[in-house]
Amino acid sequence: MVFFIQSAKDVLNNFPGPASSLEHLTQCNGKIYYTPSENTSQIPCKIINEDDSIDILIQAFKHHSVVVLLNQNKQLSACITAGQMIEFLSKIYRQLLAFYETVIQTTDSSVSVIDADEYVRTWTKGAEKIFSVPHQEIIGKPITDFFDKNKLEILQTLQKGKRITAQYHQPRSDLFVLINTNPVYFESRIIGAVASETDVTNQVMLNEKLFNMSNEVRRLEQEVAKYKHYDDSFRFIKGKSSAIQETIGIARKVCTVKSTVLILGESGVGKEVFAKAIHEASEKPNAPFITINCGAIPASLFESELFGYERGAFSGADYKGKKGKIELAKGGTLFLDEIGEMPLEMQVKLLRVLQERKFYRVGGEKEINIDFRVIAATNRDLLELMKQEKFREDLYYRLNVVTLYIPPLRERREDIIELTHHYLNEFSQNYQRPIHDFSPEVMQTMLRYEWPGNIRELRNMVERLVVFATDGVIRKEYLLFTASDKVQNTPTLPDEIENIETNHTILSLQEEMDQYEKRVIERALKIVNGNKLECSRRLGITRATLYNRLKRLGLD
Repeated sequence: MVFFIQSAKDVLNNFPGPASSLEHLTQCNGKIYYTPSENTSQIPCKIINEDDSIDILIQAFKHHSVVVLLNQNKQLSACITAGQMIEFLSKIYRQLLAFYETVIQTTDSSVSVIDADEYVRTWTKGAEKIFSVPHQEIIGKPITDFFDKNKLEILQTLQKGKRITAQYHQPRSDLFVLINTNPVYFESRIIGAVASETDVTNQVMLNEKLFNMSNEVRRLEQEVAKYKHYDDSFRFIKGKSSAIQETIGIARKVCTVKSTVLILGESGVGKEVFAKAIHEASEKPNAPFITINCGAIPASLFESELFGYERGAFSGADYKGKKGKIELAKGGTLFLDEIGEMPLEMQVKLLRVLQERKFYRVGGEKEINIDFRVIAATNRDLLELMKQEKFREDLYYRLNVVTLYIPPLRERREDIIELTHHYLNEFSQNYQRPIHDFSPEVMQTMLRYEWPGNIRELRNMVERLVVFATDGVIRKEYLLFTASDKVQNTPTLPDEIENIETNHTILSLQEEMDQYEKRVIERALKIVNGNKLECSRRLGITRATLYNRLKRLGLD
């Protein structure tokens, strides 16, 4: 393969034809001459070793038209004429050109190459697609005839040797790309530049739509809240188990201050629900709640998304500039979901903002003061990530002022009944499909299942049950699992749950819930020896609420 020629011997091994015969060589006075035929004069030869580099071989032809090669034993091994060397170099050039053209034709990426005079020498199909300029129109012409020179990063690379890696770039108002550039060096001088662009317009647009939709959902939630007479922001968190009530109790204490909160828990346990509840309980009604999913934003776009950018920060960027998520969270809460996925280089910049409450927009010179609360969440083991040097230790301790651990569903199985009935009621109303019969066998199976996807999986499963129950009857075969799948054997379920399989009485959902709630309150009163104040505290409700429940359930 001609790409790996390093020595004069490699040239011989890739020769287009046989080297000149040694029979044409003669020696005289310690010198070697080459005589092509009897009627021609002797031509002095240059002698080099086979192991000499290709550069030495080419230099030898500057003053000699024939070069003789010596092997390791210092014996004549071959002679090469200038004509043969020209043919060999021509072969190399044509093969390299064939490979180059094939690579350019194969790639889907946008690749453009300009020479030292700014003329376009390469323009791939990907470049045609992104910039809408045909190959035949731009090849061999100055690139500045087609684009504003102030927006051409490739010119900066050509003129200043500036290298760019994965930089956000907006060559048109409707186009967003990540650009890489490199200068082409030859003999210590720049003879051209190469640029490669990747179209990320769809990613940027989807991210903008997601952000706008999140804001709209938040606005609608606030509008709905105006018409509800609720004061408790934790009302949407279902469950009466001691595990979830203890977590809610800690979250309520956090609401009285604006400390940074780190929410830990498996995927699907409701980390964002807790974050919103803390925000609503501690901030003003119209305070912004801005969410960033650290695992969904490309690393190259993270800085501009987080800090925003000033006018002219990027070539072709929005002339008005753009606010980042931190600035949008001013006076409210910034929720950093999946914080364990944040790029390492961004962690340093985030740490500075958390410490100083100041930051600069990308490309900006004005320092912006910001007052906001940070709530972070992750399902990753941050301590393990720190050991792997994928998460900064100083950022971990800055975020970990208050830790809120949300237990998985398998650790609070007594909440499964309440959650199931809640979602059953929700979907039966949404789909206008009343449920007449919920088999105890189905509930028993759901109580024994381990729920690796937690509440999210439970909600999806209940929706599936409602969808399949076209006749209003939920059957066990509608489940995607059985009681033997992923069963946890350690906790003991309450007696009323264990015996549900033997109870064949069908009651309304409200009656079922009342009976279960009655048993929970009776059990709690028994544990605290009838102390209603302590009972209400342990159940996570007010004493007035407890008295109302006792009266309604006939326990007073």
